[in-house]
Amino acid sequence: MSTLLLVFGIILIGSCLQRVAGMGMGMVAGPVLSLAMGPVAGIMVVNVLAVINALLIMSTVWRDINWRRGAMMCSVLILGTIPGAILVQQAPVDVLQVIVGSLLLLGLGMTIFGARLIPEVSGRAPVYAAGIAGGFMNTVAGLAGSAITVYAQAARWEQREYAATLQPIFALAALLSVVIKTAIGAGNPADSDPWIWVVGMGAILLGIAAGSLLSERVSRTTARRIALMAATAGGVSVLLRGTVGMLGA
Repeated sequence: MSTLLLVFGIILIGSCLQRVAGMGMGMVAGPVLSLAMGPVAGIMVVNVLAVINALLIMSTVWRDINWRRGAMMCSVLILGTIPGAILVQQAPVDVLQVIVGSLLLLGLGMTIFGARLIPEVSGRAPVYAAGIAGGFMNTVAGLAGSAITVYAQAARWEQREYAATLQPIFALAALLSVVIKTAIGAGNPADSDPWIWVVGMGAILLGIAAGSLLSERVSRTTARRIALMAATAGGVSVLLRGTVGMLGA
């Protein structure tokens, strides 16, 4: 019951933030569920629910999506997804927690400081690079948004269009992660309690509804800051747990 309540609460918060700011599900839920359920099962739950969450949000921001740029990123996601799934399959749990925590903190650092440290870019190569990095980070840590956010900042991508375009990218990235990890034995949604999917779906619907109301009162910047702070705390916790486990092994 405690796990179900945790899933409900963290998915509710993540889906609400994603509706307001364009991202937040993986940032918030990834580290928390990695700690509660383990880095394999926890990220698998995030991946499955992220597909549903992104598709539902996508229906509300359809007109703002840049389909051409989104399609370019989607076309190379699998190039990052496959090595990410192999890593999940092969790495010991403690090592994987260290990797997940490190990727979360690296991704957050890039998200926070990317605009100041990364020069302006243009052309197709950065788009493809962001797609590959997003596929890898999503498969391992449930965090496709950070790599794509760095690109968005470097490309000076307009916020509303960028937040909308993230949704089909998130949906496909998460779906590929689930399919490939299941296919190679790096995880399986069927291993989780079936009630997790019922609770998670309810949390998504409530979170999107709440986010739709809050989007008129809370700025995208504020919502994004909340997601970043929560994800930073979670990333540190996952990294510390994995490090302690490795040292005690």
